[in-house]
Amino acid sequence: MNITLTQKERMLLEDQKSHEEICIEKYTKYANQAQDAQLKQICMVNGQHERDHLNTINQMLSGTIPALNQQQSQPAQHQQPTNNTQQPSNAAAGNVSDKYICLDLLSSEKYVSGTYDTAIFEFMDTNARNVLNHIQKEEQQHGEAIFKYMNSKGMYNPK
Repeated sequence: MNITLTQKERMLLEDQKSHEEICIEKYTKYANQAQDAQLKQICMVNGQHERDHLNTINQMLSGTIPALNQQQSQPAQHQQPTNNTQQPSNAAAGNVSDKYICLDLLSSEKYVSGTYDTAIFEFMDTNARNVLNHIQKEEQQHGEAIFKYMNSKGMYNPK
């Protein structure tokens, strides 16, 4: 499906494109730096989703709204956190590094999700809104995976 973007829509997509590029860079870097195998896996999975988001944004910038298929609308599958390696947040240097990684990624996901929310409200085309809403939902799932990981490792206590 084709779309003619307004100047504002194009500007918002360019912003989202730069956000996705930063997320890809962070997830790639952090997948290599994380000490915990489970965190590495979360980074790799989320990073691949961010690459998919970037591809979608680039398609939209070129005037095409990609169709959402069933596979895309399924929730992201992340390994469930385990409590058997729970450590206090002031543990060894490796864990502090993993905590920093998580805090940085979680704050990035919060920000990016919010910018998608704004963009969704500015798009005239319903199909474009649906695509952006799908991406925003995945960003929220990324944040949830990080939150659950942090909570299971004693890095984040929402109480």
